Amino acid sequence: MRSRAIYGCAGTSLSAAEVDFFRDVKPWGFILFARNISDQAQVIALVEELRSTVGGAPVLIDQEGGRVARLKPPHWPARPPAARFGLLHQTDPQAAREATYLNARLIAHDLSTLGINVDCLPVLDVPVSGSHDIIGDRAFAHDPATVIALGRAQIEGLMDGGVLPVMKHIPGHGRAGADSHLALPRVSASAAELSASDFVTFRSLSQCPIAMTAHVVYESIDPQRPATTSPKVVRDVIRGEIGFDGLLMSDDLSMQALDGPLSVRAKAALFAGCDLVLHCNGNMEEMREVASEVKVLEGVALKRSEQALAHLSVPVALNGAPFDAAAAQARLDALLGGTA
Repeated sequence: MRSRAIYGCAGTSLSAAEVDFFRDVKPWGFILFARNISDQAQVIALVEELRSTVGGAPVLIDQEGGRVARLKPPHWPARPPAARFGLLHQTDPQAAREATYLNARLIAHDLSTLGINVDCLPVLDVPVSGSHDIIGDRAFAHDPATVIALGRAQIEGLMDGGVLPVMKHIPGHGRAGADSHLALPRVSASAAELSASDFVTFRSLSQCPIAMTAHVVYESIDPQRPATTSPKVVRDVIRGEIGFDGLLMSDDLSMQALDGPLSVRAKAALFAGCDLVLHCNGNMEEMREVASEVKVLEGVALKRSEQALAHLSVPVALNGAPFDAAAAQARLDALLGGTA
């Protein structure tokens, strides 16, 4: 049986200690970062090495495009940030949707050739004036309608390319006045404001198979706890108002928005209603602490995991023909008016 955790690793291959740890705790999945990546052959080998410790597992990455990209030139092409598609949407919504789909399909192609099958994308946050730029151009636009339209195209592109999407950061990071990697953001907007803007993108795309929580306090809902560790936010907003019944994973437990020992953070996130907890930095001491509070994946969390993984499939045909990455790239370049 798998445990309710996703872990990173320290380098470009596994140490003996990491192999022993992963075999012992049997995480649900793994996540890769820039420190784990050098070239294509190395990444393929690392993915196989990770999976071998648990007999197969999802492997995740944050490959958004723009400034959040773990796979970078010269070995992988640079992909545009989400805001570029939002800009095109202002003048040609149909072209923007097609471009977003093709870009996501190309990202999925990049990932699937490495054995990576989950991408932490789309970003469905809706930034507002004055908010911290940690989201910034990672968001498609400042209006929910554009975010929904392009977020849907991105989800479809990833799934058609054989990669599971993870919508983030539910129920919304766009109003945050701080970077949750460094501090705990507090949002003072009313529940009505949040419902009309921040939550609506996730509500409209609630069929996405996986979602990642926001380390953000919504004072009008739960002034004491960020969404990740708030039973009220998870129950009433994420599962309730938004209607998300898919697999819910926390954002990284080691981020400074959360406080207390890692074991306490993990326990609180699971108690709040997260199905899985995420720990990213590959620090063995921290991972052991997280593992001390992470139990076996069972019950409703196991059912949600099975439902999410059931969406994985081989890449589907594009316009009735096998996917042609070069042709898709050329079409994307034309839609964006130059090299994407």
